[in-house]
Amino acid sequence: MFLDDFYALAGGRMCIAAEQASQFAKQMAGDYNPIHDPDARRFCVPGDLLFALVLARHGLSQRMIFYFRGMVGADVPLTIRECEDGMLRVVDDAGKEYLCVERSGETTREPAVIEAFTRRYIAFSGRNFPHFLQPLMKSHGVMFNPQRPLVIYDSMGFTLDTLDIASLDVEFAGSSFEINGKRGEAHLEFRMVSGGESVGSGSKKLVVSGLQPYDAEVMDAFVEDFNRRKRNYATA
Repeated sequence: MFLDDFYALAGGRMCIAAEQASQFAKQMAGDYNPIHDPDARRFCVPGDLLFALVLARHGLSQRMIFYFRGMVGADVPLTIRECEDGMLRVVDDAGKEYLCVERSGETTREPAVIEAFTRRYIAFSGRNFPHFLQPLMKSHGVMFNPQRPLVIYDSMGFTLDTLDIASLDVEFAGSSFEINGKRGEAHLEFRMVSGGESVGSGSKKLVVSGLQPYDAEVMDAFVEDFNRRKRNYATA
């Protein structure tokens, strides 16, 4: 499976090491958020890795909504429970829930279809910052605290008209930003295209904490540092 390098199985449970999570973020998603660095003080496993593992192990359904409940640390044994209500829940040994998934419609377990869909979505999702978030925050005159940038994956959902998708592209389709004091909610819309035809649509919600007035000089320096990290990783 194309995800084999990014987790391990132990006693039927999934364990994700900090280095595996970091490699997934950078190699698969192009996500250089410092929170996914192995030595980060507030390290967490990328939400898109949990998303990918759910699809790989339980299939791709036409309609799915993913609710992210908490940040997963390194080496936490995880289980995907298929509940009586049809929901999928990713939990640890204590029963703490990190991800809840609603699904309906037809489901495919065809590995090639699931891998193609997963790769395309993750590549899109990894562009959250700076591609989508930075201009969105700028247009609303706010930004996160560059000393403690915290952007949390809250939820994501999509609807596919068909699962007969030999090839797929995920395209940005618009955004909005809601501000409530020091907290902001970014909504990113996307559409899925196969063979030049629209085959579905979706949206994701990100929570941005610690909002402060936008400072172009500070944000430009933050973006440059982000891009530098990306260049250094690519040439390492």
